[in-house]
Amino acid sequence: MGTWAAAEALRTLAERGETVAAAESLTGGLVAAELTAVPGASRAFRGSVTAYATELKAAVLGVDAALLSARGAVDGEVARQMADGVRAALGADWGVATTGVAGPEPQDGQPVGTVFVAAAGPGGAGTVRKLALQGDRAGIRAESVRMALEVLLGELIENARTQDTEHGGGSGCLQP
Repeated sequence: MGTWAAAEALRTLAERGETVAAAESLTGGLVAAELTAVPGASRAFRGSVTAYATELKAAVLGVDAALLSARGAVDGEVARQMADGVRAALGADWGVATTGVAGPEPQDGQPVGTVFVAAAGPGGAGTVRKLALQGDRAGIRAESVRMALEVLLGELIENARTQDTEHGGGSGCLQP
């Protein structure tokens, strides 16, 4: 699924002394499973919350209940708030989140394969990506895990570049 991205994200986090937590809906714990499959994951992985039921996204992860009521759980802002919420709930530096429709039926007015993945970090760092995936339920879930971990890794890399430039590291150019 996302083994390489999981390993790289955990290595990067451990080198920085930072941690990550996962908030999952449609992936039902698969992001956490992918992260914990990496040897030494405990150095950087705090834990996860599988908030499959919509009301748990509000009650446990702090997602705005009015947002959930207005837009449903399959929404980019919901994913962002899930990532922020799991950071706070589990005391992590970074949060990664998944929410979407794996099928077989549409949900919240969204077709099967509509997925939002998000990563949130310190100082407002973060991103949300909307995916339009094809395939069966298992395939959609597997691709969601892969993309969530890639988004997390991308944010970690971007955050390092930003910190490097902010601390006198130059323009961020990789050429000598």
